[in-house]
Amino acid sequence: LSTNLSHLFVKKPLLTQCLVEELTVTCHSLALQLNLLYEEVLYIILHRQGKPEPAYVADTNELYEYVEKVSPWAHPHPGQGRVQKPIFCLKVTVKQAKDILGKDVSGFSDPYCLLGIESKRQEPSSDSSSHPENKKPLKAVVKNLIPEDQTHRTQVINQTLTPVWNETFILYVSLLDLDVEESVRHKLGELTDLHGLKRMFKDARKDKGQDDFLGNVVLRLQDLHCRNDHWYNLEPRTETHPNRGQCHLQFLMTHKKRATSLSKTQPSYTVHRHLLQQMVLYEILQHQAGSTSWDGELSKHASTILYLHAAQKDLSDFHQVMWLAYSKLYQSLEFNCSCLLHQITSIEYQWIQERLQPEQKAELAESFQSLLAYGISLLRKYRIVFSLSSPTSTHRLQSLLRVLVQMCKMKAFQELCTLTPNLQQMVMEALKVQYHLSTMEENGKALVRLLMEVNGDLERCRKTWNKIFTKNQSCVCISRDGPLALTDFHQWFKEAIPKWLQKTYMIALERTQRAIQVDQLLPLGELNKHSTSTVDLSTCYAQIVKTWQQLDWPDPEEAFMIMVKFVEDMCKITLTYCKLIKTRAEELSSKQQDEGDAANRLCIVVNNVEQLRLLILKLPAQLDWGRLEQRMEHIIEPEQIQHTLHNQLQGTITCLDHEIRDVVQNLAKKLDTGISRHIQKLAASSDSNDPEDVVSAVLHWPFLNLLCAAIILCLSPTHYSLLELLWNHILNELTAAANQQQNSSRYYRKLQIALQTLEPCFHADGCGLPMDALRTPAFMDLEDGLKLRSATSRKLIQSYFSERIREQLEISSEKYGAVTIKALYRPSEQKLRVEVLNAVNLIPLDSNGSSDPFVQLTLEPRHEFPEVVARTTQCWKNELHPLFDEAFEFLVPPEKCQQDGACLLLTVFDYDKVGANDLEGEAFFPLCDVPGLNGDEEAADPARVSQTRLPLMHPKPTGDPLLKLLESRKGDKEAQAFVKLRKQRAKQSQESV
Repeated sequence: LSTNLSHLFVKKPLLTQCLVEELTVTCHSLALQLNLLYEEVLYIILHRQGKPEPAYVADTNELYEYVEKVSPWAHPHPGQGRVQKPIFCLKVTVKQAKDILGKDVSGFSDPYCLLGIESKRQEPSSDSSSHPENKKPLKAVVKNLIPEDQTHRTQVINQTLTPVWNETFILYVSLLDLDVEESVRHKLGELTDLHGLKRMFKDARKDKGQDDFLGNVVLRLQDLHCRNDHWYNLEPRTETHPNRGQCHLQFLMTHKKRATSLSKTQPSYTVHRHLLQQMVLYEILQHQAGSTSWDGELSKHASTILYLHAAQKDLSDFHQVMWLAYSKLYQSLEFNCSCLLHQITSIEYQWIQERLQPEQKAELAESFQSLLAYGISLLRKYRIVFSLSSPTSTHRLQSLLRVLVQMCKMKAFQELCTLTPNLQQMVMEALKVQYHLSTMEENGKALVRLLMEVNGDLERCRKTWNKIFTKNQSCVCISRDGPLALTDFHQWFKEAIPKWLQKTYMIALERTQRAIQVDQLLPLGELNKHSTSTVDLSTCYAQIVKTWQQLDWPDPEEAFMIMVKFVEDMCKITLTYCKLIKTRAEELSSKQQDEGDAANRLCIVVNNVEQLRLLILKLPAQLDWGRLEQRMEHIIEPEQIQHTLHNQLQGTITCLDHEIRDVVQNLAKKLDTGISRHIQKLAASSDSNDPEDVVSAVLHWPFLNLLCAAIILCLSPTHYSLLELLWNHILNELTAAANQQQNSSRYYRKLQIALQTLEPCFHADGCGLPMDALRTPAFMDLEDGLKLRSATSRKLIQSYFSERIREQLEISSEKYGAVTIKALYRPSEQKLRVEVLNAVNLIPLDSNGSSDPFVQLTLEPRHEFPEVVARTTQCWKNELHPLFDEAFEFLVPPEKCQQDGACLLLTVFDYDKVGANDLEGEAFFPLCDVPGLNGDEEAADPARVSQTRLPLMHPKPTGDPLLKLLESRKGDKEAQAFVKLRKQRAKQSQESV
């Protein structure tokens, strides 16, 4: 191909000389790029594939002529042998099928597809393609058509008549019903004599075990368009079942290993965009009315070339969007920007960020930002660019604003251009009138010089000429018509006042910025916990206050407006300072990785903002708002003054409070990292460590030193919020560690000691958080949980029985009956005497509607009474109200009876000869309340001891938390034995029924 290009391939007959000079690029690199584009266009046309579509140009010569018109040179049509051909590929996507035949006993089929391209072409007769009956032999002869290694197969979709594959292949396609007794190799051996691309579907076969043929689709490559997406009817081999259903197929004719330079060196989407730019440029310049009359529609020839290139390179719909080319050309050749709206809609509809490469995202983001900046630059000159003398200016301006608004609303723009300012703010700034500051300053300086000269002359007259004339009164007698003092001279400066105020603001802002740049965020001393920039800012405020006092504007209404401006500027400087000082802290921390220094700097930032807050609160007194309100008493309502000045000041105070909280949260985050790391390290440490070692390890955590520094550096009360954040984070971390399933109670004991150690650190002898802020509900839950989990198994068993005793005292219902006893303790003999009197209202558990009850007496917990064996009463047959009247004595010391959870467990069973005894109910009698246990022999008199009626209970089926905790301790035999016993009891519970 000839690529000797030296100019742009665009014609410029209607451009002005200035535009012609701008577009005529003589740079060698640009000329080379255009040469390569020309080569690419010719290659696209030369190796065109597929049957031409009606919407595009079919004649190749027309396309060559179009290229010659686009370029200012003429080239002969390239020959086929002068450049290497590409590899032609047919990309086939088997989407789905519907209404196919059911060949299995179930009425369904197990369809799959075979596909391939026939390599041995058979020559049909001259008119065979025009007669449908000539297709019939092609459907019947299917043996040895395509080699197995050149055939692709889809997945088998079991038991369906509407299979969905969505698989992409290249080659011939046929659809079969899979039977496992015959291999695909054998079936493919029968495929022969098909022309072009074919689809095979399963159909019935007489011999058992073969894949049944459903139907096929015979397609010729020369009949396919470059892109195809259609439903095709499945053709039968015989006319037994002519209606075989339909198959949905997609085709795309693509290239591989193209011989052009751009295909080898640049991404396909980049080449596509460059082609589009050149063709759009040519289309714009062809319109006689100028560039703004172009509506954005490409010619049929340009669309054909772009369509062919997109198909040959298999470009996605998103990569074919013309936004990048249009938005770039709009900035150099301004046309009607309303055509950009269609491209914005295309991007929004097809936007999926994950499918773009990083360089593509950067390119798209740059196009957004570039067009936004260009549009804003036009708005700054809107009086000139969109002059009202032009009838189309209003429409052009509206179109530009609509494009900018829609672009900024796009998901792509919001995800890629996160740092772009608000569009409304940018437009408002662009529309602001820009005054010529130099002229105003000259006027102000001239007025100042005039006043100085007048004052100087009057001073000279008083000191010199007045003395001369007063000494010679007889010579000259001067009479005055009016007062000598100047009046209303402040009106001379009225026009310059806004610029003076702006100058004051800019000087204060620049000084604040310089002060922050040199601030190292170190405290000025032991008493001053803020840094140097705060001193500079307070000096700026003092100068602004002095300026107001010296100005002393006579007109009260105008003085009020000046005051509003002063307050607004000081508030803006305040908020700017907060933003810059936080940035400065981050900058210093990035250079020094020490966590302690970073935390200390944030403490200084908190103090600086707090100091600034105090300065703002002093402004009403320093600016003498009271005197101004008196002067404005009959001019402006007090509510307006309150709304304008006080509310603005209060809003700034609120912003400062928010900034303080924000910095405190950042400081807490820096400390949170150390907190999380050390708590995890503590949780992973050995469970055999002594409590003293745990306390020592906690006290040596580095973040506690930072915490102490924060308490010392931060001014009250700002550090309370910091301490609250840190304390809540510690509680969350400890809670997360406590929720881990651990078998050892020592593990939870470590966490409990850590919590007990950290609490006084945060209280800091009253300098830190108060106790009510420390003992939050989360703290109480964590403390109770750790106390429970760190307890020994015996303690947990005692707690379990304490809970049952509490339930026994609270229960009033006798749903399962009741048992009556008398219990007393004889101190002299150290014996516990229990009389089981009777049981009433027992539930019938036998088939005869009655029960055979007896009572088992055990002292619990067992580890407290290891030598005491269980006792049982006599069994009563067929009785629901048995009268036992039996006495039992247990030899136990009194201190054992006073232990937590010590109780007498009375279990009423229904005796069964076969299998386990059924549970009637159980009752828990606390031993600490037994008469005589305190050593009083008289209280242990059986005649004086009253009866105790205990309602029977059944264990709850939901499971007790204490039992779950005991069950988790797999290595504790005593805990496992206790849980097993209680689970057996729970299985007999009537509560689970």
